[in-house]
This record gives sequence, C-alpha cells and structure tokens, in this order.
Amino acid sequence: MTEFSKLGLSPTTLQAVADTGYTTATPIQEQAIPVALAGRDVLGIAQTGTGKTAAFTLPMVDRLASGRARARMPRALVLAPTRELADQVAESFAKYAKGTKLNWVLLIGGVSMGDQIAALNKGVDVLIATPGRLLDLFDRGKMLLTGVELMVVDEADRMLDMGFIPDIERIFKLTPPRRQTLFFSATMPPEITRLTQQFLKDPTRIEVSRPATTADTITQHVTRLPTSDPKAKRTALRALVERGDVQNGIVFCNRKSEVDIVAKSLQVHGFDAAPIHGDLDQSLRMKTLADFRSGALKLLVASDVAARGLDIPAVSHVFNYDVPHHADDYVHRIGRTGRAGRLGEAFMIVTPADDKSLDKVLKLIKKDPVELPLDGIDFASIQDRPRDEGRSSRGRGRSERGERSRARKTTEAAPLESVEVQDVAASAAAPEPKVETPRRSRSRKTAEGRPAAARPAAKPSVEVRGGAFGDDVPAFLRRPVIFAD
Repeated sequence: MTEFSKLGLSPTTLQAVADTGYTTATPIQEQAIPVALAGRDVLGIAQTGTGKTAAFTLPMVDRLASGRARARMPRALVLAPTRELADQVAESFAKYAKGTKLNWVLLIGGVSMGDQIAALNKGVDVLIATPGRLLDLFDRGKMLLTGVELMVVDEADRMLDMGFIPDIERIFKLTPPRRQTLFFSATMPPEITRLTQQFLKDPTRIEVSRPATTADTITQHVTRLPTSDPKAKRTALRALVERGDVQNGIVFCNRKSEVDIVAKSLQVHGFDAAPIHGDLDQSLRMKTLADFRSGALKLLVASDVAARGLDIPAVSHVFNYDVPHHADDYVHRIGRTGRAGRLGEAFMIVTPADDKSLDKVLKLIKKDPVELPLDGIDFASIQDRPRDEGRSSRGRGRSERGERSRARKTTEAAPLESVEVQDVAASAAAPEPKVETPRRSRSRKTAEGRPAAARPAAKPSVEVRGGAFGDDVPAFLRRPVIFAD
C-alpha cells in the first residue's frame, strides 16, 4: 500500500491527514489523488467505503490553497445526492483544510437559508450542496457559478435513482467549460455514461473494484418466512436482533412509511431504535446520525437513500427487513458492515413475495447466504388479523362506526346544505322527528312555519372521535348535523 507522503500532497495537507491517524492510502486514493493534483478530470468507479471522499477532498484542498474567493462566486463545487452525504463531505473538508485559510458552506435543505446566504455574500471557496438547494439559491440570484474551477459529483448513480440528472446537467451548463471535474459513481448505467461523455474532458478512468461485489469480511444470512404478513416480519426482525451479538446495526426498509412503522415496533418492544429518512426534519436526522455514530443509539432504521454513502466505520450488523427491489442496493446496504478489515454480519428476511427480488440478488453476488431458520416461532398464529375479523373492542368499534357510516350514506344524494340525518337508534322507539332544513336567511320561522321559540333550541352536535372541537372543526372530521326535538 502507498503512503500519503508519496502522492504529491503539500506538507500542510499531509499533516492534516496524519492528525486523523491515517498513513496509507486506499486504492482509489492512491490512483485518483495524483491525477486530480495534475488538473485532469477523473472518472472514479468505486463502491461506498473505499475512501473516495478523501480521494477528491485532499487534492481539492491543495489546488485551492492559493487564491481567494469573491462574494457570491465559489471556486469549487461538490454535489451530493443526500443531506447526510453532503454533511459528511463537509466534515471531511473541515478535517483536511484546517491548516489553510479555505472556507466553505454547506447548502442543504432543512436548515436556515439565511445563514447560507450570509456565508455566500462573504465569499466562500467551496460549496458542498445537494442539487435542489443549490439551484434554489441560484434562481434567487444569491450566487454565480461562473467562477467554479473544480467540480465534484459524488454518488452519481444515486443521483440518477433520485431523479437529479436533469438538475446535474443544468448545473454543469452553469459552470465554465474549463473547469476540472471529478466524477464518482459506484455503477455506470447508460444514463451516467452519457453524462460523463458529455461533460468530462478526456477523463482518467479509475476502477478499483468490480461493481456490485460483497466483501469477504461479511457473513451473509437469509431467513425465510412462510408468510408475507408485516407482523410476522417484525417478529422475525426482533428475533434476529436478539439472537446476535449486536453492538449496533442498521435496519433497511424499502419504503419510508415502513421505516417509521418498524422503528416504532422496535421501540415498543424495548429496543433502542430510531428512524431516518428524507421526510424527517433535518436537525432530527443529524442528531439521530450523531447518536448512532457515538454509540448512544443501537439500531438505525433507514431507507436506502438516507443511508447511502454514510461513513459509519464500525457497524456490526445489517438487517434487510425488506429484500431490495434493485439488486445493487443489497450490496450497498450490507457494505455498511465489515469495513476496514472488520468482521460483520448481514441478515435478510425473505417472504414468498420476494422470490423475484431474491433471485436478482443471488445472481449478482454469486454467493449463497447461510440459511438461518427461526425455530420455535409459529408465524401463522401471529399474523395481523383482517379488519373485518375478530370481535375485540377495537374491532367492534370499527364495526359500529361502519354501520353508522352506512346509515349516513342514504342521505348523500342530497346537497350538502340540506343533508338531514335522523338518530337511527332513537327512531325505533320514538315517533319520527321532524327534520328542519338549515336556514339561508334571517327569518325566525322554521320549515313548518312555526316560530323558532316554540321548539326546543336545536344544538348542532358533531361526533368527533377523541374530543369536541366546538364550531371550529376540520372539514375532514365533519359529520352530518343531527337535530333533536
């Protein structure tokens, strides 16, 4: 392995690297850093966990060390697909640029735009941004990209998955053609290849490992269930967490809604777990990640987008609650463990509905995971019961509400202003009440012509589960008005 001191980095940058405890470069760092220092474009193909963040951060620090940024005209631009990955790049830049006068700003959603604009007005050397927030500020006239000397695109294939390619193309066109470009991707689908051919100038292609390979340091397991029922899957997940020596672990789900459900289920059963996905507040996401990195949080339940590219070096276990739809995502998921020579374990829960997705994963990794049955659990008896079965108090409540709903539907043909509903329960034992139409004028007469005072005051009531809202009731909670004699 090559030492950093032989890659052509400046003494100041080498000291910053030494302060982090690293002495030897990873394969992609060894090959990319000298090319980037020479001012040439780089096309790097490498999986997450290979050290590519330092592969572009270190030469960027050296190349920008001389010169000064002007207001609203950054000198370098780093694009990342997610807020977490952008924040990670900013942390890396902070470590390696501490011996210089370079400054930078992190442009991501979910945080104060005012602070970001103030930093841009002062002048920054490096913008580290997600495409959406960058273009938002550009369209507001808060920056110019005509001074960009060096541009980095990280996790390009994830940009494609998230629909950012049109934004990336636009950003490329806003920067000068003479810029240097460092472009990194774990895979090279046709759309990414077209992008590199259009915007990179005779790049040096660096491929440090075959795409979609799994590390030998990871022991892979598969647990097959006889049912696709969500409750059975959650039970299986808890059993897997309990049986392993889990120091910390990441649980992957295919959908953001499932992330919340699984995290809540783990919490209810006494596990130290928290969710992370794109719909959560940015400050909460950053705190959750900080807790997980520090060891204060044991289980992180995540979507693929939220966890892609996160640098968490010591993850002992990965749990695939869902088999990923794309086989490549399986490789990226389990790549969170078994890093830097450490041993790791990966588990995948498989149901009868996952056959096609599982076949794609097995063909890609060319390995047979170890079968791990969960003996002693009767999954058939723990399935979620259908809504129309069972007579529990909750089930009866739903049934009764359904009957009331069906009774109300008989009046739905009338205009909303004249909906009239009788108390069905009272009608069986009492004469049919007279129904009054809501008044449209100031007349004090009822529909029958009698003075209003001759009738008991009709007090509209609204049936709202969970408490009374008075007259200020949300539209989706309104119920038909019942007039009582």
